[in-house]
Amino acid sequence: MAKIVALDVGAKRTGVAESDSMHMMAFPLETVETEYVLTFLQRRQEEEPIEELVVGAPVRWDGTPSEVAHFIDGLCQKMGEKWPEIRIIRVDERFTSSLAAHALVKGGMKKSKRREKGAVDKVAAALILENYLAQR
Repeated sequence: MAKIVALDVGAKRTGVAESDSMHMMAFPLETVETEYVLTFLQRRQEEEPIEELVVGAPVRWDGTPSEVAHFIDGLCQKMGEKWPEIRIIRVDERFTSSLAAHALVKGGMKKSKRREKGAVDKVAAALILENYLAQR
């Protein structure tokens, strides 16, 4: 069964998470440079089919799109053109990065490890996916 993949897209890095095959749990996968996210997804799609892509939609407190939202819209359009068979779902990602950082602290990760590029990004992607799976 194909998996669901979630992306927490940033200007520099993109956190990636995936579901289990039954679409019940979310797991942080890795962090990739945003400029290479399409290449990463192509390789991932060749290894194991992706059923849906869940992409975080960055929204401000007042509900308006953030600065990076336009860039993410363009990326979603490219993904839709490249893989028309994959459903792309946009979900509100407010607070996921701060919740991810908090989860890493509670999990006992040392401050030096949390500072490593991407530690928070892939956990934020897993939180985006977890929220989506819970609402399904």
